[in-house]
Amino acid sequence: MYSKAEKSKIRKDFWTAFGQYMKPVPSAEGTKVNWPNYKTGVKHLFFKMKAEQGFASIGIEFTHSDIELQQLFFEQLEEFKNILHSEVGEAWDWELHHVDEFGSIISRTQKTLPNVNVMNQNDWPKIISFLKPRIIALDAFWANMKPAFEEL
Repeated sequence: MYSKAEKSKIRKDFWTAFGQYMKPVPSAEGTKVNWPNYKTGVKHLFFKMKAEQGFASIGIEFTHSDIELQQLFFEQLEEFKNILHSEVGEAWDWELHHVDEFGSIISRTQKTLPNVNVMNQNDWPKIISFLKPRIIALDAFWANMKPAFEEL
């Protein structure tokens, strides 16, 4: 069992390693990007990567507190579902008005890698190999689709 401080340090070490690994990779537009803390440039819309005990995931989350606006953003993304799935090379799971671990209502689409543990350094290559192509694909998708969300 790990203490809270140990868990925090291991998670921080993982994201630092991931960031270093991704550092040489430019965005789809050829610019430098902080991959672990990707900025979409659209308020309440986030690319979320998680590495936990038991799974890793990557997705797009809408966190606006106005449920109707959140649904509007989600429906807009659904309009581009085929483009997103084509860009990432797989189907993702879609959830409108999901209650997250903090009790907030969010809407999201995501892909999950089960049976990995960020606390086990031996799983880090699997987690990184899962996250890397998907965040790069999300960036390429976003380079083309961002204007449709800025107008909302």
